[in-house]
Parts: sequence; C-alpha cells; structure tokens
Amino acid sequence: MKLNEYIDHTFLRPTGTLADIDTLIDEAIQYQFKSVCVHPVFVPHCRQRLEGTGVLVCTVVGFPLGQNTTATKVFETLNAIHNGADEIDMVINIGDAKMGHWERIKEEIDEVVKAAGNHLVKVIIETCYLSKEEIIEVSKTVAKTQAGFIKTSTGFGPEGAKVEDVKLMKEYGAGKEVKASGGVRSQADLVAMIQAGATRIGTSSGVKLLRDEHGDGY
Repeated sequence: MKLNEYIDHTFLRPTGTLADIDTLIDEAIQYQFKSVCVHPVFVPHCRQRLEGTGVLVCTVVGFPLGQNTTATKVFETLNAIHNGADEIDMVINIGDAKMGHWERIKEEIDEVVKAAGNHLVKVIIETCYLSKEEIIEVSKTVAKTQAGFIKTSTGFGPEGAKVEDVKLMKEYGAGKEVKASGGVRSQADLVAMIQAGATRIGTSSGVKLLRDEHGDGY
C-alpha cells in the first residue's frame, strides 16, 4: 500500500498566500501525492508548476457552504477546468439534504458533471451535518449520477471524516469511490479510513502522516 498515492495534499485555509501554495506544490512533488487541492484562484499557478510531474490539480466548487446557485457552481466548474484543474470537489446544497430534496441534489450534480466533461467530480456531502439516514440517502443519490466520488467533508464543519460514515458511503454509494477529509491526524487514522473503503484522503498533513507524525487536521 503506497499511502502517498491516496493523498490529496490540501491547502484551503482563507489566509493562503502564493508562498503557502508553493510549499504545498513542492511537498506534493517530493512525495508524489495524488493531487494538490487548492482554492480556484491558485489553479493556474498549480497547473503551470505541476505540468509533467504526475501530480494532479484539484479545486473546489460551491465551497465551503454549498448554497450557491447551480448556475454559479456550473460556471465555477467551467472556469476551473479552463484554468487547468484536473478534478473538481463540489459541495452539495446541504439544506436540500436536510429537506430530503434528493432529486434536486441529483440534478445539480448532473449539471456540474456535465460542465466538468471528462474531468473527475467528487461530491462533498458534509457528513457532520447529516444523520445516518441522510448519509445513506445522499449516498444513494450520488450513486445515480456520473460523479466519481462521494466525499465526507469540507473541513470547515464541526467534525471531519468518521470511519462509520465512510463505511456507509461505500456501502450505499453503489460503486462510487469515497474520499475521507478532515480529522485524519495520524497514519493509523489514514489506514483506518482506507480499510473502511476510502480511496482518497484529503488532508493538509500529508507529509506528517507519511512520517507517522501527529497531524494538525484539515
């Protein structure tokens, strides 16, 4: 198991500078992480620096609250792809999930996936705000779309990924891959998420996790 290949090396804090992103990129190249995950404004810089390195550029859409209009999320997706993003991590409208508007969530995911073309879309469902039943239903909803992944968290909620939530998402996602983000603070946590079914780990502590040091969260 090559743990580095599971990691989306992430910097999504609101105080990020170009120097922070360059450090993230340098680490991603050194450790050959799967991707860097950054705010849309940094996508062109990451694309330029990561060309030919094998490290992908991931960015976020509707982040972190998810309650943008679908048209806004579609534009964000088109703009990110134009700027060089390889992967899109979109946030669902969490209010729709709380109201049980599953068809509305599906339609929005479909629109974002269409805008992304042949680029991978991961759907962030923000598990910390959902009941077990809601996690199951939204996982079933994502399963009906062409998105590639269901993702636990933005990292901006009160809690991040939990093993039990990853298991539910894997079970009811009908073949969708699962990305666990937030709260992965040790190599043991990382391995537990993988054993639960996660095939990507979103973390700002990738280097520390590979060194088996205690991470500082998302």
